[in-house]
Amino acid sequence: MWMRSLNGESDGKGKMKEKLRLAVFGHKRWSREGGVEIVVKELCTRMAQQGWQMTCYNRSGHHVSGAEYDDAGKTEYEGIRQKSVPTIERRGLAAVSSSFFAALYSAFGKYDVVHIHAEGPAFFCWLPKLFGKRVVVTIHGIDWQREKWQSGLGSKFIHQGEKNAAKYADEVIVLSKGVQDYFKETYGRETHFIPNGVNRPQIREAKLITDNFGLEKDSYILFLGRLVPEKGIRYLVEAFKNVKTDKKLVIAGGSSDTDSFTEELKELAKGDNRIIFTGFVQGKMLDELYSNAYIYTLPSDLEGMPLSLLEAMSYGNACLVSDIPECTEVVEDKAIIFRKSNIKDLTEKLQDACDDIRKVGKLKEQAADFICDKYNWDEVVDKTLALYGEKSR
Repeated sequence: MWMRSLNGESDGKGKMKEKLRLAVFGHKRWSREGGVEIVVKELCTRMAQQGWQMTCYNRSGHHVSGAEYDDAGKTEYEGIRQKSVPTIERRGLAAVSSSFFAALYSAFGKYDVVHIHAEGPAFFCWLPKLFGKRVVVTIHGIDWQREKWQSGLGSKFIHQGEKNAAKYADEVIVLSKGVQDYFKETYGRETHFIPNGVNRPQIREAKLITDNFGLEKDSYILFLGRLVPEKGIRYLVEAFKNVKTDKKLVIAGGSSDTDSFTEELKELAKGDNRIIFTGFVQGKMLDELYSNAYIYTLPSDLEGMPLSLLEAMSYGNACLVSDIPECTEVVEDKAIIFRKSNIKDLTEKLQDACDDIRKVGKLKEQAADFICDKYNWDEVVDKTLALYGEKSR
C-alpha cells in the first residue's frame, strides 16, 4: 500500500504521510560540466526546497576541466546529501565503475525512489529494482551513437544500458519527441516526454570578458558547450574561416575525458586570430558571454535536449542551429536553421547573420519570452514528482 507522500500532508485518516527518500546518480558530480549535471542540480535543488530527502551519488576525482573547478568536497548542498562513490579514473571506466557503486549503494540504502540519469548508468537499473526500489530513468539522448564511444566496448555497454532502461525501469523519461518515437518503435516502450526547463537570467554588462578576451557587446558569435565531435564544432570553425566579418568566434567550454579533440580544433583554427578558445567557464563569466553575444550557434549532429540552447535564448540571443529535430523542436521558427553537417550552408547562414542586423535584432527581441514561457523548471519538477509515486512506510 502506497502512503508516503510527495508533500508530507495528511492521508485523510489523520495519519501524516512523509516525503519520499530519493537517490540520484548518472551525473559526474555536483557541477555544470554538462547538460546532465545541470539538470540534476536544477531538479534536486527544487525538490530539496520542497522538503524531499535527497542523496546525490557523485563520482570521485576531479572536474573534467581541472581540479581548480572542484567543489571543495562538500557533503551537503542546500539540504542535498552529496556522497562520493569509488571511481576508476580511466577513460571509459570512470562512468562504469561509479555507476555500479552508485547503483549498489542505492539498492541497499533506505530509499523509496532511485532516479538514474543517462543511458550508460541505466545499465545497472536492474540492481536497485531487484531490491524493491522504484526506478525512474531519464534518457538524455541516444548516447551510444556518440563518436567518442565508437571504438572499444563503450557503445555496446551504453546501448545495453538503453535496453535495460526499456526493460526494467518503472518509468522512462525522454527529453525529445524523436527519442520518444524511437523507444516506442524499437522497444514498444511507452515513455514520458518531459523536456528540460530554463531560468530567466540576470543580463550582465561586458566586463570580465572585455578584460580577459577583449570582447564587447555584439562583437562575437558564441558557441558554448562541451568540446566533443558530435557538437559540430569542426564544421563551425571551417565555416567561420570563410565568413567575411570583423566579429570574433568564441568557443567556450571544456574538454570531455581527453584534450585531443580540443587540440585538433585549435590546430584547425590556426591562422585565424578571430577565433578564441576560452576553456571551461562558469559564474559571471558565463553570464557575460551569454548576455553580450551577437548570435549563439549550436551546429550539433547529435543532441538529447540542448540546455545550452535554452539558456542562450533565455538571455535574448538570436540563435543559429543545425536542423536536427532536437534543435528545431526547441526553436520552432524563432531561429536561423542550417542543414546538419553542411559547411557550405553554415557558411552562408553565418555570413547572412553577420550582414543582416535587422533579422538578428528581431530574433533577439522574441527569444527570451518565447523560451521562458515554453520551458519551465517548476513544471518539469511537478511532472517528474508525479512519476515517483507514493509509498507507505
